[in-house]
Amino acid sequence: MSVLAREPARPAQLRTWPHAWLLAVGTVCFGAFMGQLDASIVTLTYGPLGAEFGASLAGVQWVSLSYLLTLTALLVPIGRLSDAHGRKLLYLYGFVVFTVASAACVLAPTLGWLIAFRVVQGIGAAMLQANSVALISTCAPPGRRRAALGIQAAAQALGLALGPTVGGLLVSTLGWRWVFGINVPIGVVAVVAGVFLLPRTRHRSSTTTWDVTGLLLLVTATTAGLLGLTALSGLTLPGWVAPALFVVTAAAVLGIVTHSRRFAAPLLDPALLRSRAVAAGLAGAVGGYLILFGPLVLVPVVLVAAGESELHAGLVLTALPAGFALAATTGERLLPASWSDRLRCLVGALAVVCATGLLVVVPLTPAWLVPMLGLLGLALGIFTPANNSLVMGLVPARTAGTGGGLVNMARSLGTALGVALVTLTLHTGTAESAARTALAALAAVAVALVVSAWLVPVRRPGRDPGCSRPRSARRARC
Repeated sequence: MSVLAREPARPAQLRTWPHAWLLAVGTVCFGAFMGQLDASIVTLTYGPLGAEFGASLAGVQWVSLSYLLTLTALLVPIGRLSDAHGRKLLYLYGFVVFTVASAACVLAPTLGWLIAFRVVQGIGAAMLQANSVALISTCAPPGRRRAALGIQAAAQALGLALGPTVGGLLVSTLGWRWVFGINVPIGVVAVVAGVFLLPRTRHRSSTTTWDVTGLLLLVTATTAGLLGLTALSGLTLPGWVAPALFVVTAAAVLGIVTHSRRFAAPLLDPALLRSRAVAAGLAGAVGGYLILFGPLVLVPVVLVAAGESELHAGLVLTALPAGFALAATTGERLLPASWSDRLRCLVGALAVVCATGLLVVVPLTPAWLVPMLGLLGLALGIFTPANNSLVMGLVPARTAGTGGGLVNMARSLGTALGVALVTLTLHTGTAESAARTALAALAAVAVALVVSAWLVPVRRPGRDPGCSRPRSARRARC
């Protein structure tokens, strides 16, 4: 048992190799790719699941909702646990849980069991995502952190782009069960690679207490909030349920704030969240992923309503994650090396404003949508890695897991908001008019991205991320 509780060391030759961090980043990209592939591929199973289990769309949606709720609620708690017990250890066990749960989904006899297995899969995904950003930030050289996070963002975008195509192919040939089965062989390879290629945790948190009250409040806030948005977006529930859920959400958030001020080692560190730079960066992460995922719901509905096929709509939509992946991988080389993360955030956010503004006014046809979505993807590909790097650069190494969990929780909340808000607008009128309303809302969020990037204070020379003393005193302080 003691062996299972220790992080396995990398081979000695690998630890001394200057470019070993690239192998670690590549290993983390397994989880980044699979997480986004799974998020976009499962929507292709709704029809077959409803037909096989005799369930309504509202019931089938819980296959995605249960996963998302579990993932969002556990990201920060698991990040906190990883800071104390080892990020590599929790990451490897996360892939084991995710892979075993995927195999269980393949064998699910009923919809209820499938939803239960998806909850377990969400636990494994939370163990992966809570540690992915932290592993990259702590193993990459300081000058290459933004590029490393860009590679991870590109892996996420690739998984997102391939999801509809791979899902459609699997569902039409092998059946819906193989949508989950594809995770199993990739998961086995990822676990083996992680054991040999991921570095052990160098800086650990000294926290020994576990904030159970904070965890319960966080789970309540995220679950009630996402359920409330889902209820407004068309889930069949009584009319009073959505307002009640939002009241519960507000009460839980207030409880988190009050509890965090009184508890000695709270789950959400008030000192970290009081930082204007960190708060603005997390808000930017929410907004960026809201804008990224909103069109993934909107564009297929609009094009299919206009007479296009689902396959054609999927091909048009691929321009968005493809542009994201291109900018995330090449932006480090194409943009001036002297640009700071803050400046890159500002440039990317302004480009997002331009792209969303153009989408509001141009005809919603494939000829216009492909270049506009490509431009939006490029803009988000510039903004997102720089924003994530900015946040992680301000988080002390000993709490990198908590910081990574916050970034990924912000991403998950942005994803949920993008899907829910666009779905909500689609209930307000025809596809064309609702699309214009949704795009105008995305443009407003893009303006908020510029504001969040502008609010990040300029770091004064001679200061180190996460420290409040000059560079000469860094060792004594950090």
